[in-house]
Amino acid sequence: MGEVRTKVRLLNAVDEALTRRNLLKPEEIRTYFADALVDTGAVRSVLPPFVVERLGLAIRGQRVAEYADGRKEAVGVTEPLIIEIEGRDTLEEALVLGDEVIIGQTVLEKLDLFVDCINQRLVPNPAHPDQPVSKVK
Repeated sequence: MGEVRTKVRLLNAVDEALTRRNLLKPEEIRTYFADALVDTGAVRSVLPPFVVERLGLAIRGQRVAEYADGRKEAVGVTEPLIIEIEGRDTLEEALVLGDEVIIGQTVLEKLDLFVDCINQRLVPNPAHPDQPVSKVK
């Protein structure tokens, strides 16, 4: 199985909220486009520091990240951003580390997207092809 990558659009959620309130022009929303790695072994999504800076996101605290080799490290966690993939979007906070955008499991769950390993892509849940559906119990 090869790696799965996807095109994502990242937006500063505070900017977007200010736009909805007519306090900021739509063209002023800080945005970043990336070819992101999809990592089903990662719970949270990851943004490198340069993307956090480009989006103007504040660091709202620290979380412990556990790496594949078992190391643990306290890293920054961002204020909310909007992640858009395949025409679907969600609010998320991200860990700040590394040098590439990584999409973790919480985003995939919230956007109701499946990983198609054979074709190395993301696909909408076939039961909900037109929009994400959130399970509530």
